[in-house]
Amino acid sequence: MSQLQTNQSYDVVIVGAGAAGIGCGVVLKELGLERFTILDRHQVGASFSRWPEEMNFITPSFPSHGFGLLDLNAVTLKTSPAIAFRREHISGKQYALYLQTVADHFELPIQTEVDVKAVEPLSQGGFNLQTTAGDLRTQFVIWAAGEYQYPHLNSFPGAEHCLHNSQIRSWTDLEGDEFIIIGGYESGMDAAANLVALGKKVAVLDRTGAWADPDTDPSVSLSPYTLQRLEFVYRTGRLDMVSDASIEAVEPIPGGYAIHSEYQKWMTAHPPILCTGFDTSLKQIVPLFDWSEGYAALTENDESTLTPGLFVSGPSVRHGNLIFCFIYKFRQRFAVIANAIAYRLGLDPTPLDAYRQAGLFLDDLSCCDNDCIC
Repeated sequence: MSQLQTNQSYDVVIVGAGAAGIGCGVVLKELGLERFTILDRHQVGASFSRWPEEMNFITPSFPSHGFGLLDLNAVTLKTSPAIAFRREHISGKQYALYLQTVADHFELPIQTEVDVKAVEPLSQGGFNLQTTAGDLRTQFVIWAAGEYQYPHLNSFPGAEHCLHNSQIRSWTDLEGDEFIIIGGYESGMDAAANLVALGKKVAVLDRTGAWADPDTDPSVSLSPYTLQRLEFVYRTGRLDMVSDASIEAVEPIPGGYAIHSEYQKWMTAHPPILCTGFDTSLKQIVPLFDWSEGYAALTENDESTLTPGLFVSGPSVRHGNLIFCFIYKFRQRFAVIANAIAYRLGLDPTPLDAYRQAGLFLDDLSCCDNDCIC
């Protein structure tokens, strides 16, 4: 990785070198754009590298692109994590290596260990970015920072006594035989499955009972992969799942911790495990967006409705009821952003035709639903 050149002007700066940042970088490269850079506060795919050792993708990878179907976890054409690692459910470290391999192949201009501290719109257009390595200017910003770096740590009083699942490096590091998990969505079920597999007894407390939600969209309900794992671990008799458990507080008591809901109390000898999700990284630049029901308002090109030239890519993208929180969803918007930028810079958008042919240029959101007839 080259050193950041400050006081330099770029056409585009991408913030974040995860799945969204690398994917957008490849599209810009294929458009022939030369004056762009990708900034990351850590390394390429750093969030994936920090997953618990046992955590794997819930979306399956499969080597099908030879028949016109792209691997669900690929961020660009003609690549497949399934082929690279010969695994269906890729680990975080493997995926970080996949992203680095893609970055190397396309010779993406990535600057690592550079933290963006502020994004300042300029009166004459464009932006000034304050970073830990100095200031730089750009005409467009693509905010592609992920969410894993921003865990929900203060969901209720006493949450500081808990251990968030993002703080776990391996479930084998936890000592003890019984654990309570707060949160029953994907990360909670992953924690439960791994702890039960280690012979632990586990109780999962969830305010809704996510495991019983019949919604067909895995952005809302548990994925088939998770339900399959859940069925297996539940048969061990070491898993208890409690719904309608809206946790109001956690407090230390002699010998452990007490977990309180409105009508119930649970006690555990070990810090409760928080699986309460993550905040959007857009909280770093909140004033640059209009907000509605907690989500940033975006145009049809995923551009801020308040700050022209600022685009969003990745799991923070929402359009009405459509949630783009999986790679196979948000990668369909890379070319949409690139097309808007190409138009304004006078670049030939022809290279994007391949993305449209591969189903990676989703500019008609009316076709998106998860209805299933059987």
